[in-house]
This record gives sequence, structure tokens and C-alpha cells, in this order.
Amino acid sequence: MNFKRDILNEFQLWSEKPDRKPLVLRGARQVGKTTAVQIFGKQFKYFIQLNLEKILDRNYFTLYDRIEDTVAAILFAHNIPTNAKPILIFIDEIQTEPKAVAWLRYFYEQYPNLYVIAAGSLLETLLEAKNTFPVGRVEYLVMRPVSFSEFLGAIGEHQALEALNEIPLPNFAHPKLLNLFHTYALIGGMPEIVQRFAEHRDITRLKPIYNTLLTAYQDDVQKYASGKVRTQILHHCIQQIFLEAGKRIKFQGFGQSYYSSKDIGEALRILQKAMLCNLVYPSTQTELPPLPNLKKQPYLQVLDTGLVNYFCGLQEGLIGTKDLSDAYRGRVIQHWVGQQILSTLHYPLDQLHFWVREKNQSDAEVDYILPFKGMLIPLEVKSGSTGTLRSLQAFMDVAQHDMALRLYAGELKLHPISTAQGKNYRLLNLPYFLGEKLEAYLRWMVDQP
Repeated sequence: MNFKRDILNEFQLWSEKPDRKPLVLRGARQVGKTTAVQIFGKQFKYFIQLNLEKILDRNYFTLYDRIEDTVAAILFAHNIPTNAKPILIFIDEIQTEPKAVAWLRYFYEQYPNLYVIAAGSLLETLLEAKNTFPVGRVEYLVMRPVSFSEFLGAIGEHQALEALNEIPLPNFAHPKLLNLFHTYALIGGMPEIVQRFAEHRDITRLKPIYNTLLTAYQDDVQKYASGKVRTQILHHCIQQIFLEAGKRIKFQGFGQSYYSSKDIGEALRILQKAMLCNLVYPSTQTELPPLPNLKKQPYLQVLDTGLVNYFCGLQEGLIGTKDLSDAYRGRVIQHWVGQQILSTLHYPLDQLHFWVREKNQSDAEVDYILPFKGMLIPLEVKSGSTGTLRSLQAFMDVAQHDMALRLYAGELKLHPISTAQGKNYRLLNLPYFLGEKLEAYLRWMVDQP
């Protein structure tokens, strides 16, 4: 795809570090990891791509006992002088050869002038195996589906993209951006889907690609599983996560099954390592850090909302929708906002958070909480009047600051608000297509009177 991703900026920052380590690129299958590295590799005089699913490329690691011989063989085979630079070596499908994983440490220790990026399918499952990545000798980046801004670039809507990046958003851009976001929300952010849509602008052509992607994820169960029972449970869970996405879930009987809480929990955590889903546990705190409470029900965030829409048969019902907050009780737009937030998070420890207060007759739940300048900022995703934000106001009553966010279909507005208990705070209302711009708008909000 001919568009730039935020991940390319992260690659650039990594390449400029004086103490650079080999970079391990993490992400689910089919999110465009290989393509992104190939685009980045164009700026190097020498770019070597190895695919360790190919025997000839794997032999560089299996036939030699010293890293010196491996590097010499790679450079010789690609007709590159030993003293040449800069050289980027991309080791794709690295999980295929455990020795290559282990030898990343020697690239760091003995070849600091080489730029090395590794990627592959099922990398997260290696954390359970013996061939774990060398601790302290590699660094990680996470890659996710296409963001809304990347979608705009891919389909040639450059003026819309320019307006999206302008802070604050000009009012005249709102109607067009809202319509474009509805298209993006309908089809999703999987790169192959976006590319096909950019070529033909025909949603009916996307069905075979959705089927191929979903089938590939289900076929991968055999790689995740060990034993017949685990295979059956994973098959069940990989289908049910798309049906249950956007909800708080219980492990016991997940997806109307007879499986135990232990079995379901284990299966979902495997799928989380494969980056097909996120189990987002709530916090009960209003100050940093937002520690997750693992005793409470998690919210289920799945890889891509477009896949959810297709798998659940929601796409037809979304066509022509004026306000995604009203579609399927707000489930689609809340999940989309989570995906937009995740699109800005490129490090493994960065996670989604939400807030709950569970007391007799006074439960409250805020859709997301965002760390910002030593604070936790509450974010609600809903339409309606500002006076109906009961849970957000419950949060603000005990928060040590005066900033809150709401995403909805309307235009950008900053309101002074008071809670029922009399606390004054500021509520920034943003159109929900700005979900990937929240940090920038919080910085803008700080400077407003």
C-alpha cells in the first residue's frame, strides 16, 4: 500500500538511536508488518530480506556455529562488501528457527553497525517456549491495523487528512470527515481490505478477503494449540471473540459453552499473545497508575472492528447510519474508539484502561481512562446531552483535576460543567473520528481559558 504509517516514524527514531538494539516487530498476522519494513528499507543503501520459512534463508543460521560466519555468508550471498553501510537486515518469520531468535543478542553485541529488524507470525507464543527472546538485547514495537488517518491517505483523501491533522478541527471539515469515518468504520483497518477498497471503492468486492482473513486466523489454532482439548477450546474462542467483542465478558461458559473458567481464560490469553484480542481489565482508581483489577470482568477488544462487523453480519445495518453511537447500543463505536486509541500505542506495555465503581445501587463505568501529564482523564463514548454523563460525573467528583472528554457524532465543543455534587470541570466534546488525536487535543485543552 502506498501510504505512510506512524510505525515508519517509530522505525526512524529507532534507527537514530546510538545504542540501537535489534528491533522485534510484533503484531497479528496480516497487519502489514512485512510491507512496512520493506518501505522503510528503501532508505538504506543495502536492504537484505530473509524469510526463514525458506530453507536457503534458514540455512544461514542452521549451518553455522558462529555469528561471524552467518553474517559473512549473508553478505556474500547478497554481494555486499563486509565494510559496507548502512545495511538493514530484515529477518521475517524468525519464529521458524529458534537459533535465529537466540542469535539476536549477538547482532547487538558484535554487530552494532548493522540494523536488524525481526518479525513473524505467532511471535507471542514463543514466550511460552524455550526459545524466548534474549532479555535486554532486543527492543520491541507493536504494529496494529490501519488507522483512520492512514485510511484517508490510502484512498487519496489528502485534503481531509490535512483537516484531520489541524488542531482544532475546522468546523467545515466535520461533515465530510464524519462520512468518511463511517466508511472506515464499516470496512475496518486490515491493510488488504483497505487496499482493495482504495482500488475499486466497492464494498461487495471485499467479502472474499474477509473470509480469507478469518479462515487464516482459525487455521492458526493448530499452531497455538497443544492437545485436542485445547484445540477445541481455541476453535470455540477464536469464533466467539468476534461475536462478543465490545462487551464485558465472563470466562465461565464463555460463548454459551460448557468450558470452565480456567480453560477459557487460558485460551483467551493465548489469543491475546497472538494479538488477536485484548482483555481489558477495569481500574477502580482515579489517579495514576491505573492498576487493573483482575478480579473483575474484562472488556473484550478484538484486533479489528471491520472483521467484527463482517463476522457478526453488522455491515448492512451500518450502511447509512447517521450516528454510530446509536448503532447496536453503542457497541460498534466504543470498540472503534478503543481501536483508534490502540493505533497510537506502539509499545507492548501500552494498554487500554477503563474505570468502574461497583457499589450497591450506585454502579458507574467510564468507557476509557487515559494517562496524561500525571493525570487519568475520563473518556465517554456516547450521544445525548452533557447532563446524562452520570458515570463520568461520578469519576470527576473524586478526580484531582478538571478535564474530561466525550466522543460523539457532533462538532468540537468545550463546555464548563458542574457535577450533581457541585464540582466544576471542563468537558471537551470531540467528533468520534478524532479518537487517534486525543493526546493532541488534551494538550490543546490545557491551553484554553
